[in-house]
Amino acid sequence: YSYRNRIEYADGDGSCMIVVATDAPLSSRNLKRLAKRAYLALAKTGAFSSNGSGDYIIAFSNYTANLVSNESEIKAHQVKRLRNDQMSPLFMATVEATQEAIYNSLLQATSVRGRDGHEIKAIPIEKVVEICKKYKVLNWQKTLPTYRKENE
Repeated sequence: YSYRNRIEYADGDGSCMIVVATDAPLSSRNLKRLAKRAYLALAKTGAFSSNGSGDYIIAFSNYTANLVSNESEIKAHQVKRLRNDQMSPLFMATVEATQEAIYNSLLQATSVRGRDGHEIKAIPIEKVVEICKKYKVLNWQKTLPTYRKENE
């Protein structure tokens, strides 16, 4: 099978913990659907959820109109929920925001020294930019032929 000799992990796999927060009025079902979209961002940034990877995503809404006071005397509350056919913009926003958060966590981290002198160096951003330029992956909107053709 392909890649069998190319993927080796001496140090084991890592995990990503992702929190998706919104103020949209969503049902628990649509919050689950929203959380699943964050996995698309992981894939877009190069992750493939290998064996042993323990990625977790939670999603919540803080839509204030649906909050119920502990002192409320009302026995039944009406809850507002966004319809399923209105979810696509939230799905796109979730993918984009998660992807941006992943890149920020990688590229904005600083070098740290921990216990017993263990040190983790920050990713050298200049080197990343150099590699991206080499493979022409910067400013895709300007370099992709389909984009140029449609916008000329």
